[in-house]
Amino acid sequence: MGLIQAVVGSVGGALADQWKDFYTIPDGLPSTAALFAAVPQGTNAGRGSNTKGSSNIITNGSKIVVPEGYGLLLFQDGKITGLAAEPGGYEWRSDDINSKSIFSGGGLVESLIKQSWERFKFGGQPGSQQAAFFVSLKELPDNRFGTQSEIYWDDGFLNTQVGAVTRGSYTMKIVDPILFVKNFVPAAYLQPGKVFDFTDMDNAAAGQLFNEVVGSLAPAFSLYSNDPAKGNRITKLQQDSVGFAKSLSDAVENAYQWKSDRGLAIVKTAIVSIEYDANTRELLKTVQRADALSGSRGNSNLQASVAQGMQAAGENGGAAGMMGIGMASGMMGGLGGLQQPVAPAAPAADDPVSKLKKAKEMLDLGLITQGDYDALKSKALGL
Repeated sequence: MGLIQAVVGSVGGALADQWKDFYTIPDGLPSTAALFAAVPQGTNAGRGSNTKGSSNIITNGSKIVVPEGYGLLLFQDGKITGLAAEPGGYEWRSDDINSKSIFSGGGLVESLIKQSWERFKFGGQPGSQQAAFFVSLKELPDNRFGTQSEIYWDDGFLNTQVGAVTRGSYTMKIVDPILFVKNFVPAAYLQPGKVFDFTDMDNAAAGQLFNEVVGSLAPAFSLYSNDPAKGNRITKLQQDSVGFAKSLSDAVENAYQWKSDRGLAIVKTAIVSIEYDANTRELLKTVQRADALSGSRGNSNLQASVAQGMQAAGENGGAAGMMGIGMASGMMGGLGGLQQPVAPAAPAADDPVSKLKKAKEMLDLGLITQGDYDALKSKALGL
């Protein structure tokens, strides 16, 4: 009985596999799918009769359509035998006897008799395995990362160690499909009906990538904020998705060789939140104050403050008060390289001409009002 079943199976399978197939992507595919098997479209609007062909044999002359943004990997007995990285329609051709068909010039003897004999030796099953897999060449979104506690790194701009808790997401791209499949994808996903998805919580390989990204965040922050060519600060991270993605990709490559061993690269990042620890927050406040007091804005603020102080000193303490303001301004002249207004030197105690000369200079500089000048003039001349 077993012998008869084997004969019937081998002949029936050989006949069914003579039909050409039309292969395309499966229905209901998620946008984050990275690798999946091409499926034959056995029926079209109720038409079509090739429903008994072998799932692991592709008949010569079958058409495979590669959509935009995808590549096509061909397998023969578990080995990658071809790659099509351009979209378009392709025709399957193989020297394997199981792929030969009377509809594609294989001949009756090669396509039926020899094929049936080979299948008979394997109990009616084809003694070969062929497959076509689509691999995404697009950016694959929604890959999450996050830390549960602070991570720390040495920041060159702040010149100290800083720490933060952060979370966000990144887009990833398969830059070398062959490396990706050979060195990273588990064999369980190289089967019909399986979809390799980086966002699948049950995908242990994707979970490993998550752990490696989290382990690379501190070096990535360090690479970004210590880049002398760009002078980047950590406060710019949320505004520079491409720049930080490069730092994160470099950090992952240095530690885990994603690109060179697995054919993967991080393309963009989106940091949803970043919360600095208490010491880092205090340092950032100091930097913000220094930024606010630098350049022309800082000079304007300082000049206004000095002028107000001189006016108050003139109203309350006369020339003696002016002398105190001048000494204070001289002491501040070396702070931060700011352009300070030149404060007048204290006049000699018994020299009314010197007093009036200095007062006139302050009036011309706009540091005192005409009323202040008239009051100083009257006092110096004893009027």
